Amino acid sequence: MDKKAAYREKWEAELKILNTKISELEAKADKVRAEAKIEYAKGIEAIKAKQKDVKKKIQEMKKAGSEAGENLKSGMESALYDLKKAINSAFSQFK
Repeated sequence: MDKKAAYREKWEAELKILNTKISELEAKADKVRAEAKIEYAKGIEAIKAKQKDVKKKIQEMKKAGSEAGENLKSGMESALYDLKKAINSAFSQFK
């Protein structure tokens, strides 16, 4: 075997190793993306639960009318604060 052929075989072998490593990196990236999607979905689910709570409290205030007490008002403010906090946290987490 001449020198040129020996170098070519060496480089092809190195390229095969590098190709395997590239495939491994791609698989790891796919896994990270999948895990991120799962976490993102969990976050959205939690936010929607808080959104539902806010809607429920608004309905309670509508039914209570003008005599809605401090409990309903503070509960509403707390629910809105929790929802805003969850949304802001989600946005900062996924930037």
